[in-house]
Amino acid sequence: MSNWTVAADQKNQGTLEFEISRAQVEEGLEKAFQRNKNEVSIPGFRKGKVTKALFFSKFGEEALYQETMNIVLPAAYEAAVEEAGITPVGRPNIEPVSMNKGEAWTMKAEIATAPEVKLGEYLNLEVEAADTEVTDADVDAEIKRLQDGQAELVLQEEAVKAENGDTVVIDFDGSVDGEHFDGGQSNDFSLELGSGQFIPGFEEQLVGHTSGEDVNVTVTFPEDYQAADLAGKEALFEVKIHELKRKELPELDDEFAKDVDEEVETLAELKEKTTKKLSEEKAESAQAAFEDAVITKAVDNASIDGDKIPDAMIDEDVHRQIDQYLAQLQQQGISREMFFQISGQTEDDLHKQFEEGAATRVKTNLVLEAIVKAEAIEPTEDQINAEVESLATQYKMEAAQVRANLSDSLLKHDISMREVIKKITDSAKTK
Repeated sequence: MSNWTVAADQKNQGTLEFEISRAQVEEGLEKAFQRNKNEVSIPGFRKGKVTKALFFSKFGEEALYQETMNIVLPAAYEAAVEEAGITPVGRPNIEPVSMNKGEAWTMKAEIATAPEVKLGEYLNLEVEAADTEVTDADVDAEIKRLQDGQAELVLQEEAVKAENGDTVVIDFDGSVDGEHFDGGQSNDFSLELGSGQFIPGFEEQLVGHTSGEDVNVTVTFPEDYQAADLAGKEALFEVKIHELKRKELPELDDEFAKDVDEEVETLAELKEKTTKKLSEEKAESAQAAFEDAVITKAVDNASIDGDKIPDAMIDEDVHRQIDQYLAQLQQQGISREMFFQISGQTEDDLHKQFEEGAATRVKTNLVLEAIVKAEAIEPTEDQINAEVESLATQYKMEAAQVRANLSDSLLKHDISMREVIKKITDSAKTK
């Protein structure tokens, strides 16, 4: 038995009071006792042989209440939520109201719930068509990129003056008010001029100079510079240019074409193949942009009750995004601790980063879930089995292992969301 009461001043906040029957409590106590009896020592009894009645007479059943609660609460809470017909978001704050010996237990949960969604038009929408034309300029730019990738850095004579795009090998020694600072010195450092690798003004002052020259470079550190003791201060760098290297590009001819793509014989063939590749990429990009635009329009046409996403939903989304991001890094061999160390970021920095767009992501999910309900989309058992097999192949796991880790409700949710996105986008048109 459960009772849901909405807070007077908040639409999406309320209290769910529910009961854990005495039968459920007794079942939980039995499981808790079985888990703990081997740890109990009572004179005259070997470990594991003490009876439950003796255990309770000596320690009281209350000694097992916490573990019993851990056993029975999840199922009781889930059943109460289903009976109340609410959709909780975030973690509930659950406290006992009464846990009297020999009686049913009464619990109270403070819960944030998902707001109601009022759907607008979501089928047969019209959006602007994305550009899919591949121009000669697009092809030339891609060929130029391939040409740059084949360029060689060639050492220049001393008389040659440095230009943007050149690489200089330098020693530098920086100081502020005559005092040298940490990180302001290096020897034989390779710097591509115009790359923006150094603070503004540094690279520009090396343009026009030649190898063998000594150059004094004066710059001002940005006000938001990461080293607070240098932020906003003027610094002098004494620079010695040892070498000057310039990119030499290969000729755009048939030999170049064969070097960058062994499947072609001529430059004309390379351009034709490049045109086809760019056309396919633009078509894929246009389709993705079309789907994004359609979903965005469907979401914009809907409204959220109270026009506010509950903070609990925003926080839940942010933490989910962070967990997914760090899990992806973990797959690349970068641990959580390593990431924060090498990036210089904190948990708060990452939280702020993923807060951007969180409200849009949450509203999108709410609207799509509402459309799933409105369209009565219900995945079949065959679809669920196919999803399990797909995930098993993707993650190189046994299907049974996937089933053990993912509930049917989660699998159905993911399938339904894909189905509803397909339904919306398949019905849409381009202007």
